[in-house]
Amino acid sequence: MFVHPGTKEEKQCNYESTDEKKARLSAELFGEDCEISHDQVYEFLKYAALGKHHNAAQPSWCHIHHQRRLARVVVIVLHEVSQLHFYRFYLQFRHLRKSFPHRFSLPPDSANFIASMCREGVSAKHHNSAQASPHVSNGHILKSANLERDPIVRKYGEEKHGLTTYTLTVQEMKENNYPLEGSPGCLHFVHTECNSPRTDSSPLFGLDCEMCLTTKGNEVTRVSLVDAQGQCLLDELIKPETQILNYFTRYSGITRKILLPVKTKLADVQDKLKKLLPHDAILVGHSLNADLQALQMIHPSVIDTSLLFARSGGRRFKLKFLAKAVLGKEIQCENRLGHDPTEDAQAALELAQYFIKQGPCKVEELNLETLLIAQKASEISQQKSTLYLQLNGVQQQSSEGSSIPQLCFLDSLRLAGQQTLLLGRRDLASPGSCQNGQRPSNKQILQRAIEEVPLSSFSVVQFSLRSKHVVPALIADICEKMKIKLGDLLTLYAGPFGKDFCLKSVKKEFKKYGPIRSLTVITETHQPHICIQYEVLEAAQLALESLNGAKIAGSCIKVQRPVSAVTLDCNTLIKELEMDVENERVIYMAGVKKSLTETDLQEKLSQLKDLKALFLPRDHKNGKRQSYCFLKFQTAESASSALEVIKRWATMGSKLRSRRALTPSHLNQWINHIAHQDTQSLQKGENFLYMKKKQVSTCEQDLREKLKKLDCRIKKLYRSLQNNTLCVVLLPGMNSVQRSLSGLGLMGIKDDAGKSMC
Repeated sequence: MFVHPGTKEEKQCNYESTDEKKARLSAELFGEDCEISHDQVYEFLKYAALGKHHNAAQPSWCHIHHQRRLARVVVIVLHEVSQLHFYRFYLQFRHLRKSFPHRFSLPPDSANFIASMCREGVSAKHHNSAQASPHVSNGHILKSANLERDPIVRKYGEEKHGLTTYTLTVQEMKENNYPLEGSPGCLHFVHTECNSPRTDSSPLFGLDCEMCLTTKGNEVTRVSLVDAQGQCLLDELIKPETQILNYFTRYSGITRKILLPVKTKLADVQDKLKKLLPHDAILVGHSLNADLQALQMIHPSVIDTSLLFARSGGRRFKLKFLAKAVLGKEIQCENRLGHDPTEDAQAALELAQYFIKQGPCKVEELNLETLLIAQKASEISQQKSTLYLQLNGVQQQSSEGSSIPQLCFLDSLRLAGQQTLLLGRRDLASPGSCQNGQRPSNKQILQRAIEEVPLSSFSVVQFSLRSKHVVPALIADICEKMKIKLGDLLTLYAGPFGKDFCLKSVKKEFKKYGPIRSLTVITETHQPHICIQYEVLEAAQLALESLNGAKIAGSCIKVQRPVSAVTLDCNTLIKELEMDVENERVIYMAGVKKSLTETDLQEKLSQLKDLKALFLPRDHKNGKRQSYCFLKFQTAESASSALEVIKRWATMGSKLRSRRALTPSHLNQWINHIAHQDTQSLQKGENFLYMKKKQVSTCEQDLREKLKKLDCRIKKLYRSLQNNTLCVVLLPGMNSVQRSLSGLGLMGIKDDAGKSMC
């Protein structure tokens, strides 16, 4: 749960007072919001390079202030490097961790990482395929020659079926995050009580909601329900009970003024829906799981049109596209503020009715994939034409059939007369970067980058590891060592205790500092000791600092971590983590009463100066709020002051305990992923690349030096950059049959002192 104390306008005002002339970056990445998709990175880079022109929009997850003052944009890609590498060799990345104030997780590397980041070559591919495709002729779409290979026919067969065939199974609902009875986070959800058996004559109802962002997450602000004839049965505005952070007006059409007089609450709409829906009702919607989650309702029988019109690779068609391609209807028009949920509900319902009536074969004949490619090619061509005409001072649209080439992201820059640079791998390097057809070394790439980046508005500089550094056996060994190190860092040994000590009271004492994963009594020693493993690193460190030498259960105890090869540099690591640029403004606080409401907690913390954001973690298993939180402040000084205030509260009887944060916002989810990876099963499947322990150790040491050199090369390149340059470093991660490793992104804007600005 992510809460902003204060309004966006107040924070903006605080920021703007510091320096109105420089470009700045504010990325509100905190807690669970720290994994960013490749598409989101693309939109961010597009806006950074193009500004508000050329159909670029300010990204929602990160705000660039004074974008026009950016000197240039530089993207540095470290191929074959993942988030695992960054934290396993954390101390080697001295420059990266000290110079970039914003960090986020990336999904594992795609088939073509560079193409997904800046779409280089995408427009040409679409343009060529549209010309050469056997399915396109004189603007008409021809019938596909391979019906059996279409995902719709593969999923449903060629025959027509009744509507019950197309309702989601319980397993499908579970896989697609539908609220189900007994599911985590659905404890207090309302059941529609539509429990009668479904038949092919059961009534269909279209449902769609519009949402806003509140301190609880996405909450519904408008809901529409239509019957099988498309008649609107319900169109209701709803006022959320918690503070609204973002109305999503562009999509929802909802504004503060619209909701101001509304008295209807979520419970009122839940009651109305229960009364309107017959006991055998089937709900239809597009990505209906999001609507039901926002409504906090459980319904057992649904048809999801985003899954009904199946695509390969888990992709989905948008409702707007399906309405146009299948029904010939225009919805979600750009000239109208926000979406109309009644219109969207009717469109989803009609799409389901069309599919059921016509059958899979008829739907397949529409060639939706080819239509989508043609539509995208047309949109790109239109953007290109508009930009071309704007640049040449022409106001009217170009004539149909213009021979102006297709635009991709980098084409827009080139057409505007700006230089772009793709430097690194042979297939994307600029002419002359590869000598005699050989792949350039990282040293050569650095030299070329220092020379050419200052001449380009947008640059992508790629470094990579040698093949011996990415063999599966080595990666599996690194993953296993990281898992052991994390386990040791989270583990404490405490004792000695008396023979008849009270374990319950000891556990209660240690639990004051954070959630405990496990606690065991060790009886092999002369006097009893205990082994505690915490769930978060801050809790373990805080308990170690607070309880070592303390008197507990009548005994003066020693608290320490296990001593092993991987924990010998533990103190150095903890110190460096505290000084991490992403942690210096964040503190960890334990002892938060679960009974406190968010409002009560915010009121309690209002005494802390310059509090910027509050993250309230939830248990992944039961969805309940944890007894600790993270507080993010405007400055490191404000965070230090807050620690002193909380210490004073403790002397006055408060149960709150605090210390500086050690784990950057994106890291807890990643730690949980690493902790549960079955590295043994991975190693079993990698016997064909077996390496002796000595070989692995030597290779790992070589990799350590290689990564340290990469960090130094980035430092040299970074120092050569002009002030006000946005620099983004991307570690793509890995995605293969053997394993999937998340990537990592780091970014900042270089200032006069050579550091990155927030």
